[in-house]
Amino acid sequence: MAQLSDSPAPAPSAATGWHGSLELGYAYHDGITQLIHSHGQSPLKVQRPFYPEGPAVCHSVILHTAGGVVGGDILSQNIHLQPHAQALITTAAAAKIYRSNGLQARQNIHMRVDANACLEWLPQEIIVFNGAFYQQQLRVELAPGATWLGWEISRFGRSARGEKFLEGQWRSHIAIWQQGRPLWIDRQWLPAKKEIIEGPHGLAGKPIVATLTWVGQPVSPEIVEQARKLWMAQERRGEAGVTKLVCGLLCRYRGASTSEVRSWFMDVWQLLRLSCSRQSPQKPRVWLS
Repeated sequence: MAQLSDSPAPAPSAATGWHGSLELGYAYHDGITQLIHSHGQSPLKVQRPFYPEGPAVCHSVILHTAGGVVGGDILSQNIHLQPHAQALITTAAAAKIYRSNGLQARQNIHMRVDANACLEWLPQEIIVFNGAFYQQQLRVELAPGATWLGWEISRFGRSARGEKFLEGQWRSHIAIWQQGRPLWIDRQWLPAKKEIIEGPHGLAGKPIVATLTWVGQPVSPEIVEQARKLWMAQERRGEAGVTKLVCGLLCRYRGASTSEVRSWFMDVWQLLRLSCSRQSPQKPRVWLS
């Protein structure tokens, strides 16, 4: 049985921001993956587990109760899957990174996936407001036989309002390791300048960049080609690429439509699930609300 607890935290001051944290632990026993440990400090919480795919795959939804991230916020998450556990973790809504008050906002996430366990990290879109200063770090430690699939969809500026990301900066560092060996390291830095936002070597005027990464098992050339065909199967306006990693698959997107990239990512997700486990995934119910 999960031990669910929430530690109260004082309301943040304008000078310090929120210092929130979340710890999640999953275990597999008799065909069931259970959330056995959960401890959150505001503004981070987790909903009760869901099992739309049956007892083997535990779905969890993370909530950010403050509604958005501001300068000075420091958020941390620690997620651990014990051997053979299978978990899908998403977020309840798009994450909003507000204009900075002069301080940087930071999020650090550490994931440990034990032998033959599988973690799918599929958060909803991140919206980086003009003037935001944001840095995020994600580190994944994989045991032998473990796999990790994650995606990140970032929108720079509230483009529906005509806003562009012309002030501030965004940094992202993702590192996936296995037994002391790096499997994939990705560092991105986007300083808010017109020549970068509009230039062909930056965003090329497109507000969205996105990455899907599958790491932990070799991927055949046929799977890479199928992922490319899934992009070309429909008329799309963005740009996309698929790369075979040493022990996985990488998909990149640059465009203007969240629904466009999510549709493709979900098709690739289904392709990888079927190729590895012969089981088609079920969308988390929060995506349908």
